[in-house]
Amino acid sequence: MNKYIVDRFEGCYAVCEKEDKSFINIKKDILPPDTKEGDILIENNGDFYIDTEATEARKQLIRKKLDSLFE
Repeated sequence: MNKYIVDRFEGCYAVCEKEDKSFINIKKDILPPDTKEGDILIENNGDFYIDTEATEARKQLIRKKLDSLFE
């Protein structure tokens, strides 16, 4: 099982950050259709799904960090 963060989309690929901070291009057509930038993807035996809990937790952490910069 691998975990990726969707960094951006380029053409027919999602550019994703791997856990070791390197990047990989994944064809968009094998990802869930509602995949967005910032989503955390889990790959298991070639199937991808969005880890909604981890994605939301990551968004909240980023929001808190940004808020603390502007206090």
